[in-house]
Amino acid sequence: MSTYLTILGFNSAIPTINSSPTAQFLEMEERHFLIDCGEGTQVQMRKAKVRFSKINHIFISHLHGDHCFGLPGLVASFRLLGRKTPLHIYGPKGIKKMMDTIFEITETYKGFDVVYHELDKKVSEKIYEDKRVEVFTIPLNHRIYCNGYLFREKPKERHLNMKEIARYKEIEICDFQNLRSGKDFICEDETIIENAILTTDPKPSVSYAFCSDTKYKEDIIPIIRNVDVLYHESTFLNNLKEMADYTGHSTALEAATIAKKANVGKLILGHFSNRYSDLSVMTDEARQVFPNTFLPKALETVKIG
Repeated sequence: MSTYLTILGFNSAIPTINSSPTAQFLEMEERHFLIDCGEGTQVQMRKAKVRFSKINHIFISHLHGDHCFGLPGLVASFRLLGRKTPLHIYGPKGIKKMMDTIFEITETYKGFDVVYHELDKKVSEKIYEDKRVEVFTIPLNHRIYCNGYLFREKPKERHLNMKEIARYKEIEICDFQNLRSGKDFICEDETIIENAILTTDPKPSVSYAFCSDTKYKEDIIPIIRNVDVLYHESTFLNNLKEMADYTGHSTALEAATIAKKANVGKLILGHFSNRYSDLSVMTDEARQVFPNTFLPKALETVKIG
């Protein structure tokens, strides 16, 4: 199973004819996650042929409109589509009040449970975990409380080497799970057959880090170190660093510096100011520091790992 990221929207502030505010769809180990939900996200989801019913977990970085104004409409559409399964929404403290107020005033009745996981810690914490995937917050430095998110596959089970296993009659089917888990096999005479003989290495686990609106913040580096793909906002070029600092944003050069210091595999820039009509200037600047830098493309799906 592969991990895929679909960029639904990547511009800052307001929608344009050709681009939408921040939203991403991540498929990891057959889990389907929505990250941020700017205005028009559900239209982009339809264009990308994302199945609404697959999404059970939504992660909102912060409560600025270009990252969450699409959420009430999406939840309302879930109801109209007949959703019955619970929906989990992770986001800053206050997101429940915002959503409940909108639904109360508009007399929108959901018809299914919405479970809010409100966040307020300034240190990284694990907020989601199942047998295959775990998700951590990445505390950021914006004008209001804001988190990025780290999505990581858990270590995969080892592959059975059936040719070698067949040589040992004592090994039965009931022993296979222990072998997949990395355990050695102990024979009746207490001879130990090392796991490395009976199994082969699994495919490496992959990871993805989403860093939404933030000033340059080096203390996120240990959290995102060695991730396969990093998305990091780059609202401005470095000649507007003062404006970036004042508004709580990063420059393309700063995003690339974070990527280099964290030794990530690939950097995707995003959240561009509308003052830039030619976005190639962003990669031109970033690649001076981190060559493996790319621009997002609306509705493009990127394989991770």
